[in-house]
Amino acid sequence: MPGIDERLEFHPLHIAVLTVSDTRTPETDTSGGLLVERLTAAGHRLAGRALVPDDVDAIRAQVQAWIDDPAVDVVLTTGGTGFSPRDVTPEAVRPLFRREMDGFSVVFHQMSLGTVGLSTLQSRAFAGQAGDSFVFCLPGSTGACRDAWDLVLGQELDSRYRPCSLAGQLPRLREVCA
Repeated sequence: MPGIDERLEFHPLHIAVLTVSDTRTPETDTSGGLLVERLTAAGHRLAGRALVPDDVDAIRAQVQAWIDDPAVDVVLTTGGTGFSPRDVTPEAVRPLFRREMDGFSVVFHQMSLGTVGLSTLQSRAFAGQAGDSFVFCLPGSTGACRDAWDLVLGQELDSRYRPCSLAGQLPRLREVCA
């Protein structure tokens, strides 16, 4: 049966959070704040936090910097995944991937369907692997970030999740989380 195996050791991941927005400030960034709160409450370590405008070059540069940093295991972005003209996170981040994680979008939308109904169709949430890091691009709403963490990422990023966790795919944890 899938789930957290409490008998196993927890291995915290180093997670960076990027908010993409032309309008939010560090004080009004509720979606980034929620992700930071959730990941630290789960026992993971905040590896970095930034806020950039809806600009392909700015988004790509920050994500690339974290991908290049061996101290960052996972990057979470929030914002810029919708259909407004300024929503360019997919266009900025996808070229950095060596592999896409198609299943994340499917599972996120299935879970989100239960909370926001068909409005989930307005999200281009996606994920992939860039270098040895995993990158998850989430919508900018606090509710969508809550759904993503509470219903998907909180378990999948927990090294104790069975039958397997993404933690075991990180080079530093391959031998201990296999």
